[in-house]
Amino acid sequence: MAEGVRCPVARTAELVGGKWTLLILRDLCAGERRFSELLRSLDGISPKTLADRLRLLERNGVVQRTERRGVPGHVAYSLTLLGEGFQPVIASLRAYGERWLT
Repeated sequence: MAEGVRCPVARTAELVGGKWTLLILRDLCAGERRFSELLRSLDGISPKTLADRLRLLERNGVVQRTERRGVPGHVAYSLTLLGEGFQPVIASLRAYGERWLT
């Protein structure tokens, strides 16, 4: 294997391996969410951790941040095309959990 080239599983695990990352993706698979909606859905996550994870996903092209103008204005997050590629992964994890961990 060439230097610097790593297993695709290892690269993907590095991207989504944080404690909350897969759960953020799970929520975004259902559609666009505001920061406050994600915070309520992810019981136990701190606002700082959520913001950090969303920034990391945005930097890696998985999540898109959109500022909505209006009164009051707000920020919404959604999956990019790259992020939508995680939908079958999330569905597989859900199916595994339902079959083997209930």
